[in-house]
Parts: sequence; C-alpha cells; structure tokens
Amino acid sequence: MPHRWLVTGCSSGVGRALARRLVDEGEQVLVTARRPETIAEFAGLPNVVVAPLDVRDEEQCRAAIELAADRFGGLDVLVNNAGYGQFGAVEEVSPEQLLAQFETNLFGPWRLLRLAMPQWRAQGGGHALFVSSTAGFTPYPGLSAYTSSKFALEGLAESLAQEAAQFGVRVTILQLGGFATGYGRALVQPAQSVDAYVPVYGEMRTAFEHFEQLPGLNDPTLFAETVVRVVREPNPPLRVPVGPDAQAHLTAALEQRVKQLAATTDGDDFF
Repeated sequence: MPHRWLVTGCSSGVGRALARRLVDEGEQVLVTARRPETIAEFAGLPNVVVAPLDVRDEEQCRAAIELAADRFGGLDVLVNNAGYGQFGAVEEVSPEQLLAQFETNLFGPWRLLRLAMPQWRAQGGGHALFVSSTAGFTPYPGLSAYTSSKFALEGLAESLAQEAAQFGVRVTILQLGGFATGYGRALVQPAQSVDAYVPVYGEMRTAFEHFEQLPGLNDPTLFAETVVRVVREPNPPLRVPVGPDAQAHLTAALEQRVKQLAATTDGDDFF
C-alpha cells in the first residue's frame, strides 16, 4: 500500500532525487519547494501534487499539511529536507545570518511537525524524517552556524521520538555524508571576513568551491534508496548514517568522545 508523503526542499539535490524515486515507486507525494517553478516537471504526474513551500512561512506550512490531507486523505511521512549552509566562523556570522540559518534548518521542521502531530495522533501514527549531516554530530571548521542548526535539529528529533512514540509516531535522523549536490555553491558567505580564520578553514572553503567535483561523493540516488528502505522498515532506527563516509566520520567522532569522557573519569575525579 503506498504511503502519503510530504517532502520539503525538492528543487535540487537529494530532495529532488527522492521526489523522482517516489514517483517511480507509485507513492502519493506532495512535492514542495520554495520556488515552485523549480519543480514544474512533477506537475501533472500520477499521484503527485506540487505546491510552493517556504518552511519559514507558518501559513505556507499550514497550507501544505492541509493540502496533503485534502488530496491524499492524510499524511504518513514527512521528510524535513529543506535547508542550506551558512559559512563562517562564529565571529564572522552576524546575528541576522544565524537567525536565518535556524529559521530554515530548525524552525521550519518544528513548524511542520506542530501542524502534523494532531493528524498523526488522530490516525494513530506517522513517520518524521530529519535530513541531518555528520555536521550534526561533529563540527567542521567554518560551518559554525550550520553545525549548530544540525545539532539542534537532532535534539528536536530525539525529543520528538520520546514524546510521540506513544502515538505510533516514528522518527528517523538521516546523517548524511558528502553528496554530489550544489551544497557548496549555495553556501552563504559570512557578514564579515576575519583573515585570522583563514588558516583554520581555508582548505575547507576551497573544497566547497569545487564541491561537486570532489572524488568519492555519494550519488543523490543513494539517499533516495535509503529513505524508501527506512520508511518501509517495520521498526526503523532512530539514526541512519547515509553513505560510507558518514559511517566512518561518525564512528571516529564517537570514539573521540568516548576517549574524552574516559579522560575525565579515569583515576581521581576530574573535578
């Protein structure tokens, strides 16, 4: 039996790949993007509804949830994919830029979930997927705002998993590695530039400028395949690394945290 999906951020990258996969699978899907002209190719396809959705806009979020209920009779799966990256060290990113980063990457999913939860409680279940990153578990130089938003997003997801399990709501955090998308080209530059940070993040910034040409990046179709498989699992995991590089990065970061914890607890009390 097909699921009823709402996917945000379908204009490009992994969101677009997922939308195409769902169409091929015959799923019922509400394909959304901030600029609807970027998803015009999906209009008129069987079982597909196309709608504008800027996750920063409360009314558009409400309209999207209501549209799914009206056209599909309900909503089973919400994929919180819309997001972008803000580049810069803490000192370089302005308060306005930080707020904008959180408005899209954190507050947007929060808005949609608040609107979806009454429906999911009434129907006895739903599945919320959060597109995070290895940056949601381990920081990268020059991505302070982005990393902060993804750490917060994972906190939201884990909280929801505890609160909503009693209603049959499932939660999955997708921890993405590097994918061949336009992420690097779309990075927003900081409000001010402080040369003292160039030795810290210079190599990272250069890599992002040519991100799509980097060797070993994952194909967006891997993301789509993973999401479909996870949603069809009877007991999906809370966390799913997506891509072999994600598994390696997360394992290394976890091992480092264990070492840090051990350093404060071995022998005499640290404090």
